[in-house]
This record gives sequence, C-alpha cells and structure tokens, in this order.
Amino acid sequence: MRLPPRTEDQVRIGVAITVPAPFGPALQAARGRFGDPAAPLIPPHITLLGPTVVDLDDVALVEEHLTRVAARHEPFVVHLRGTGTFRPVSPVVFVQVVDGIAGCEGLERDVRSGPLAQELRFNYHPHVTVAHEVPDASLDRAFDELVDFDASFEVATIQSFEHGDDEVWRPVRDFALAGRAVVASAG
Repeated sequence: MRLPPRTEDQVRIGVAITVPAPFGPALQAARGRFGDPAAPLIPPHITLLGPTVVDLDDVALVEEHLTRVAARHEPFVVHLRGTGTFRPVSPVVFVQVVDGIAGCEGLERDVRSGPLAQELRFNYHPHVTVAHEVPDASLDRAFDELVDFDASFEVATIQSFEHGDDEVWRPVRDFALAGRAVVASAG
C-alpha cells in the first residue's frame, strides 16, 4: 500500500465503511489465510477516503466536515457477493459490492470534498480487499475461495481511522448517517 509521508505535526487518516461482525472478522481471517501481511493491521472495510495526511491543527475541521457529510446521507444497505480483481493493473482480489454502490459513491464524493478534496489515481470502485500484494497463487486462491461469499448489512455510520506508527489502522470516530430520502415527484 502506498502511504503518503507525514511529519510529527500531521496524522495519516482514512475514512471508510467498516464491514460489521460476523462478516468483517470472517473476511479478516480469510485475508490472513491468503498470506496477506496487512490482515491484522486493516479492518475489513469499503474505502471512502484512502490514506490522507492532515495537519494536527486541521483535525477538528476534518471532523466537522465528516459530521456534515454524514448528516446529508441516509442509511442504506450494502450487499457483498462474489469476488473480483484489479489484476493486471494492481495485485488485488476483493469481494464485490453488488448493491449499495450508489450510496458508497455518493459518500465517497462528498467525503472527498472541502478540507479533504483530492484527485484520485483511479476511478472510485467500492469493494472490500481480501488479498493485496501477495503471490499470484494466493491471489488465485482468494478469488476462488470467496467466490460464493454473500453478506448484506445496513450502513448507518462511516468511520474515520488513524494509521499508527505500528502500521495498524485504528477506528477513531463514527459519524452517523442522518439524512432523509428525497422522493422525486413525477410530472
């Protein structure tokens, strides 16, 4: 994983939808079985904002931004099913988001605005990584073993994470989705 460098007066953060139990622990255990050294360091999640460096003086501003973002979005259901890969561009196997894509995309766009505005290296594609930068045989195994994975859960919060000096991504704060559905009228 490419991580942006930081100084002592900065923190490295991310924003994500955490995959809840029992699905998250099952995917984390699978990632470990596939030999991914990041398995114990990264909780299973759908990324909304990848690793980003923030000045310590701006942390409160970022939290206010995330509070406002969450308040604009309503809870929704995510359905994970089957596997996919970014090979040959990137050595990644993931569990696919098959329902809830629009909710993830809307959150991602909104999170990546204001104080967290930044360009993406690749188009946003919501997914849950289960193997990353491991040998091809392990990527193949991950792809095959989780092809029947199927889970649904409600997304009612997004989480901010901090990347520690020990390489562990730790949840810092939950932000409740509090928006209401907007019903379009015909005519």
